Amino acid sequence: MAGQSPKSKLGVDPKMLLKKEPFKGKILGVDPSLRGTGLAILDCEGSTYKLLHSETLKLGNKVSSISCLGKIHELVAHLIDLWQPKHLSCEETIYVQNFKTAQIMGAARGAALSAAAIRDLPVFEYAPLRVKQAVVGFGRASKEQMSNTLAQMLGLPQALPFDQADALGLALCHALTWQPE
Repeated sequence: MAGQSPKSKLGVDPKMLLKKEPFKGKILGVDPSLRGTGLAILDCEGSTYKLLHSETLKLGNKVSSISCLGKIHELVAHLIDLWQPKHLSCEETIYVQNFKTAQIMGAARGAALSAAAIRDLPVFEYAPLRVKQAVVGFGRASKEQMSNTLAQMLGLPQALPFDQADALGLALCHALTWQPE
C-alpha cells in the first residue's frame, strides 16, 4: 500500500474528495409553488458565481389552478430556451401533513419539471435542509438568513425576495455539491 491514500470506512479515498471538479455553466434553480414559483439563473465559472436573472411567477387566486400549471411550464420552458442552462435544480418533494397541499405542490413541481424533461435538460433535486446546509451552513436556517447569505456571497445590492432566494439557493447548492459521473 506504499504511495496509496488510505480509504475511509466507506471505501472512499479522502484525497479524491478534495479533487472535486467545479461546476461550469448555467443552472436554473426552481422553487415550485402554484401561486409563487421562484426562479433563478446562476452562472458558474470555477468558484465564481454570478446571478444572471431571478423572478417570481406570482399568480393570484383568480387564476385557475390548471392555468397556473400552464404558466409555470411556459415560464420554465422560456427560461430554458433563453438562457440554455446545463442543469435544472429543483426542490425535492417535501413531507406535508395536508394531502391537498401535497397534491398542489406536486402538480407545480410537475409543471416545472416537464419543461425540462421535454428539452432533455438534466434535473437534480435537493431537500430544503441540504440546500440550507450547503449555503448557510445550518440546515434549519430561516428564509431571511438564506436570502441575506446569498446576497452577501454573490455581492448582490440587496437580499432577494424569499421565493427567488430559495431558487438561487437551489442552484448554488447544486453548483457546490454536484459531482460529475
